[in-house]
Amino acid sequence: MTLEEKVAQLRSAREPTSANDALNHPAQMATLLQHGLGMLNPAFDTPQDETIAFRNRVQRYLATETRLGIPAIILDEAHHGVLAPGVDVFPHGLAIASSWNPDLIERVYSLIATQARSRGTHMVLAPVVDVARDPRWGRTGETLGEDPYLTGTLGSAMVRGFQGSCNGTIAPGHVAATLKHFTGHGESEGGLNQGPANHSVRVLREIHMEPFRLCIERARPAAVMAAYCDIDGVPCHANPWLLRDVLRGEWRFTGLIVSDWFGIDQLWTKHRVAPTEEAAALRAFQAGVTVDLPYGVNYAHLVALVRKHQISDTALDAAVASVLSLKFDLGLFEEAAIDVHNARRAFGGPEARALALEAASASMVLLKNEGNLLPIDKARYKTIAVIGPMAAVNYLGDYSG
Repeated sequence: MTLEEKVAQLRSAREPTSANDALNHPAQMATLLQHGLGMLNPAFDTPQDETIAFRNRVQRYLATETRLGIPAIILDEAHHGVLAPGVDVFPHGLAIASSWNPDLIERVYSLIATQARSRGTHMVLAPVVDVARDPRWGRTGETLGEDPYLTGTLGSAMVRGFQGSCNGTIAPGHVAATLKHFTGHGESEGGLNQGPANHSVRVLREIHMEPFRLCIERARPAAVMAAYCDIDGVPCHANPWLLRDVLRGEWRFTGLIVSDWFGIDQLWTKHRVAPTEEAAALRAFQAGVTVDLPYGVNYAHLVALVRKHQISDTALDAAVASVLSLKFDLGLFEEAAIDVHNARRAFGGPEARALALEAASASMVLLKNEGNLLPIDKARYKTIAVIGPMAAVNYLGDYSG
């Protein structure tokens, strides 16, 4: 592989979100994909048939128009169902955690994996195993609650469901799982999303890192995503103690470490610990981040950094090998084009609807039963008023639900 081909495996692109996006134009696609592509990120709101057509087009181009013909790993979000129009929606993290039922959770996420794979997805950016310790934090609903052991136990069930195994292999019809966000993301200063998470090492290890350790030990996820926050002034995307010493060294994690979206970019635009894109790329790579999401802009500078001997060929080769290994494990090199008819059949069927209802029923929590109102006496109560800001609104899918 040439240097440019190696670096391309650590970069990513995103499905078009508008007609003007580069990947919608043949000449610009040729420039962007000329050396290959590591991962392809989702657009979220594109109709499924269009998504599948585009994914097939990209994979066909990579197979036939690039020198090595290496396919891309296609990503989706899948917190409680594939994040896309027209899909089945299951209870979100905080709800399904209330079931206290790992077997049910594993079945739910196995079905989500099958649905995701039907539309060409190879890897999902889930589950969220942040420990929510501040209810002011707006992403609390994505989590599995405030308890690190419960989060680790149920998160492991999610990983087993996604990957179809507990030994790190990806079963047929399943997807690679990504634990996120490593770490401290669930208890930031003031409950502000992406705010600093200044905790002692003991609090980090016993609370915020423990679910990740348990999931890695019990289910061997394919990837871990770094968190946006900084700990004691060091952003997680530039923290070698976190990513190399603990994750790789102590826990023997051998999978991919991916950036959160624009997480590497934020090293110089937000955290100000790097003066340029190139410097941000160097800090992230040296800390242990394997792949730059969602556009790979910063890791484009890895070519120059290797040529300037600031990154060794050995270090680059190790990162590239981990990406290629996952592509082989996922069976990408033998994979046929995505069948749009098969994808249509995968969603909205009786099995999915029944499982969603079962999960929703198991997730319900009775907080109060004043005056023994429940169970409702149908002979006595003919009309029920539902009052409040959510009375006429039903948020489904996306990061809500």
